[in-house]
Amino acid sequence: MKVEADRDACIASGNCVMVSDAIFDQDDDGVVQVLLDEVPDDQLDKARQAVKLCPASALKLTGE
Repeated sequence: MKVEADRDACIASGNCVMVSDAIFDQDDDGVVQVLLDEVPDDQLDKARQAVKLCPASALKLTGE
């Protein structure tokens, strides 16, 4: 499973990083960065939660 981020849609809320700093980070402008090419099985619930909590709908899971 992969997480894709639409960096143009990101509003830099940081919810994703608060849910999982193992999957997400923010650049100097606060825009989301996905740290992993593949989300490990033990992080899938956190990835799903981050997608759900993103106020800009800038994240999506693929391969599910």
